[in-house]
Amino acid sequence: MKAIYNNLLGGRQGVIGLALLAALIFLVLPMFLDIFRLNLVGKYLTYAFAAVSLVLIWGYGGILSLGQGVFFGLGGYCMAMFLKLEASSPENTAIQSTPGIPDFMDWNQLTQLPWFWEPFNSFPFTLFAILAVPGLLAYIIGVAMFKRRVGGVYFSIITQAIAAILTILIVGQQGLTGGINGITDLKTLHGWDIRTDSAKYLLYYINGGLLIGVILLSRFILSSKLGRLLLAMRDKEDRVRFSGYDVSNFKIFIFCVAAMISAMGGAMFTLQVGFMSPSFVGIVPSIEMVIFAAVGGRMSLIGAVYGALIVNYGKTYFSETFPELWLFLMGGLFIAVVMFFPNGLAGLYEKHGKRIMEKIKSLRRKPTPPAEKTLAAGNDTSAAAREAA
Repeated sequence: MKAIYNNLLGGRQGVIGLALLAALIFLVLPMFLDIFRLNLVGKYLTYAFAAVSLVLIWGYGGILSLGQGVFFGLGGYCMAMFLKLEASSPENTAIQSTPGIPDFMDWNQLTQLPWFWEPFNSFPFTLFAILAVPGLLAYIIGVAMFKRRVGGVYFSIITQAIAAILTILIVGQQGLTGGINGITDLKTLHGWDIRTDSAKYLLYYINGGLLIGVILLSRFILSSKLGRLLLAMRDKEDRVRFSGYDVSNFKIFIFCVAAMISAMGGAMFTLQVGFMSPSFVGIVPSIEMVIFAAVGGRMSLIGAVYGALIVNYGKTYFSETFPELWLFLMGGLFIAVVMFFPNGLAGLYEKHGKRIMEKIKSLRRKPTPPAEKTLAAGNDTSAAAREAA
């Protein structure tokens, strides 16, 4: 039990931090926000999956990926394909020239469902694909890069190029992917209408539960021997390699885990928002995900969640209040965080929060009353007199 307490929950400090986050997600926000705003927060929490994955590979592994949007988008597209096929039954598409296929395929004069869409008629296969497809792509990228010792800025540029390539591919294959519009008009999941208020509440809580589960899994990984090796590889990779470890295999593993975590966020995004488009796959969303982790603290799993919430809330608030200036305001926010809080919100807590907590604890310690001190001194004097006698 002690090992679980320390490794999985992160000790007393980790338990408190996780409990506060869970209270915010499951109690505070649903209590004070209407369903529209709560659904927005649910969308922000889907981005937190990608931010948490970046803490694993960037904060602890030293692998800066500028292509996490690729895995986020793949997970979202896998879920969207299942939902779109359910919405494209022959009864719902009777007015099309080819009933039974998605509307954008009919618009592009396709007469049958492409072969790679067929398996997504099965929901169990869809759940498997949400993890397997991004994980397989991450494995291929990892083997191609890490086995050849490609890292640092070169790896970041390559992942950014992959994000751009996938976006161009999705947009160009309009008849197969929906093109620039993406896959839209998603209504039901096994006949359950995901557009109702009750469905949005339920999906929000499922999303929050999955996020807490991902944080616990990540803590378990980081507290294990693998986590210590990741830190060692980040700081002294050559020393770890000379110690007999295959560094590339560890990098490939954590990169695949991070890809699957991002994909889970993409799938939940599709369920809560009701569509998926290439605008969530490319370079810009991938860089924003890095910003989420940087603002929250790239060494803090919980901080990454707060970073995603704060940055996305800032985007929403500034765009609604200052529609002509919000981009400049967001840019100023990012610059201020980098300049004044280089370690993010978690670093701010490490620097000032712990000091405040220690002061509070010291004030709670009751000093010895003067009367007790006098009595103790008198007893000492009497004892000394007896010894002298």
